[in-house]
Amino acid sequence: MHGKSENREDYQHVPRPLAAMARDLPDGHHIPPHQHRRAQLIYGTSGAITVVTDRGSWVVPATRGVWVPPRTVHAMTCTGEVRMRTLYVEPSAAPGLTDEPTVVSVSPLLRELIEAATRIPLEYALDGRDGRLMDLLLLELEPHRVPALHLPVPADPELAALCAAIQADPGAPWSTADAAARTHLSPRTLQRRFPAATGMTLAHWVQQARLLHAVILLARGRPVTAVAGELGYATPSAFSAMFRRALGSTPSGYFD
Repeated sequence: MHGKSENREDYQHVPRPLAAMARDLPDGHHIPPHQHRRAQLIYGTSGAITVVTDRGSWVVPATRGVWVPPRTVHAMTCTGEVRMRTLYVEPSAAPGLTDEPTVVSVSPLLRELIEAATRIPLEYALDGRDGRLMDLLLLELEPHRVPALHLPVPADPELAALCAAIQADPGAPWSTADAAARTHLSPRTLQRRFPAATGMTLAHWVQQARLLHAVILLARGRPVTAVAGELGYATPSAFSAMFRRALGSTPSGYFD
């Protein structure tokens, strides 16, 4: 894309604080676990991207990006056709950004700056127009956090197995009693251990799993009515109300 390399390794050691790469990826494209010397902003102008680390998983549409700190092992999967526009940032160039993976808002200005950056040579003139554009981009890279589709992964193997089962069938009822029976724990023990391991109650984790699955289905063009039914909601309006409360947008407007 844009006459530049699509090999991420070519962006790690350039003598500039920022490098931008463009790749167009098909639905279902998977990038196995890897890490970079530089920090990375993972962003796509279309579709949705699921980013997975050992700390959990995030799903982001075109209005959001995932900030991945340096040396963080992560994998990615595309839903829908994704026009990925990613930034590789020298750690010292963005000291205000978090050292934890996080979802950040991508404003219209930041989106246009990222798109322009993908057309700039890797060794751009620091004192010219390209250098000023990159400086402005770095200024716009502030951690404006937004409601995130984040699923923390517990280290406890019994609870991790339960979480995997929920992700495999998020539309099931998943009462505390059902979940406790699967883990061979008492409901009271599960209610104590699950928040300690994930930072969420079981009910909140299940809702997040449903939201994550919903965004993936919506990115594939599934109607809201069908998504609501697949996730076990009695009516599309009940699903839409939950979606808006959690993410600040209706399902139909989430990708706008």
